[in-house]
Amino acid sequence: MDSRRAARQIGELWDDEIVPKLAEYIRIPNKSPMFDAQWAAHGYMDAAVDLMAGWARQKLSLLPGATLEVVRLPDRTPLIFIEIPASAGSDARVDDAVLLYGHLDKQPEMTGWSSGLEPWKPVLRDDRLYGRGGADDGYALFGALAALLVLREQGLPHARCVILIEACEESGSYDLPYYVDHLAARIGQPSLVVCLDSGCGNYDQLWLTTSLRGMTGGTLRVDVLDEGVHSGDASGIVPESVRVLRLLLSRIEDAATGCIADAALNVDIPANRIDQARAAAQALGKDVYEKFPLLPGMQPVSPDLAELVLNRTWRPQLAITGADGLPPLASAGNVLRPFTSLKLSLRLPPTLDGVRAGEHVKRILEGDPPYGCRVAFELEKASSGWNAPALRPWLAQAVEATARSAFGAPPAYMGEGGSIPFMGMLGEKFPDAQFLVTGVLGPHSNAHGPNEFLHIPTGKRISHVVAGVIAAHHDASLRGLTTGSAARPSHQVHADGCC
Repeated sequence: MDSRRAARQIGELWDDEIVPKLAEYIRIPNKSPMFDAQWAAHGYMDAAVDLMAGWARQKLSLLPGATLEVVRLPDRTPLIFIEIPASAGSDARVDDAVLLYGHLDKQPEMTGWSSGLEPWKPVLRDDRLYGRGGADDGYALFGALAALLVLREQGLPHARCVILIEACEESGSYDLPYYVDHLAARIGQPSLVVCLDSGCGNYDQLWLTTSLRGMTGGTLRVDVLDEGVHSGDASGIVPESVRVLRLLLSRIEDAATGCIADAALNVDIPANRIDQARAAAQALGKDVYEKFPLLPGMQPVSPDLAELVLNRTWRPQLAITGADGLPPLASAGNVLRPFTSLKLSLRLPPTLDGVRAGEHVKRILEGDPPYGCRVAFELEKASSGWNAPALRPWLAQAVEATARSAFGAPPAYMGEGGSIPFMGMLGEKFPDAQFLVTGVLGPHSNAHGPNEFLHIPTGKRISHVVAGVIAAHHDASLRGLTTGSAARPSHQVHADGCC
């Protein structure tokens, strides 16, 4: 591939078409079903699908034989399915394929956006496009097609490619397994999976995601009374519900350190992932924690940068993301309240079974309730993480070469703290596939939070990398290098401590 020509072609397509289309997409409040139960009636999801499918159809006319279908299973969010036959003159195995994945549903608005910025208002400042969903993960379809169009323009062959854009990822991808089964014959057996829904440690390198944490969580509620009573009358007799919650949470989390000490919620961290965490910490330095908007004087939970990386990528961590039963401060009287509810989000190690972990947490929290109060933990999500197979030599070489061409720097490797449920599912369905998982969510890009932005130069460079890797995949397919199982790391050690 002519790298300079590719960079120019991709840059022009992004500037002339992709960025304006992403701006239109940002304006659509197509919140994921978990955050908009009436998504079908509101029509925003269909509007986002129509926008992306309309642009894609125009571009697919340049790719002979390419087809696009908006698949709609009953009572499920829609899915964009694109199939691009192997290019003319390709000698790749007819059963070989590349699967490219992204999603178009969004997280809710969130408060705290800076002056002049809003979730549904696209704002272009220098090389950043602000607004909800541009980086997570609206750019994926555009970036994937940009890569394939470059290969066509340069006359470079590629194997059959399939693009899946789902509309349920931010709700846990619960619709996606039905679509994967429904489309199984058309998807085939991909030997390379490209996912553009992950993060990057900085904007100077290509960052490959080596693992993803799983997740479980739900609503924990403690009831102590049938109704609120005078706090001066009841305090000291009736246990306060927040204190009971603190007792329950201490069964999972050490409040002093944030460690989740329960052995059933921890795993032995593979030695190669520890080495990668140390290398990532060395490359990022204090950016490991300074990328977050810490208050003046705030310090991270540990001065050891490598331990912070492992905390974020391999160790279980608990966050309280919501509460109920607490009145606003302005109307908070001197009342001992009848109940308190907390929304729990527990990130899990990549290799831990998410369903079993969720069941374990429920047993721990509900068993032997303090003072005989009423305790209920309603599980709302439980999904396993993912640990990538080792890169085969052809893919490792392609990543190294294309990363240097696109970014002018070697690639970096690091796990991510979030979840992409689709990766674990694909890892099980296609155990021999190789994975290229990357993304544009770098420092301060703040997916799910206020001031989310897409770093446009990184988006362009990722399109460049994807084009180079798909071209290399075709060459590897010709030589029979895309089949067979990749070696998985076998030696594991336990990294002591969590903080």
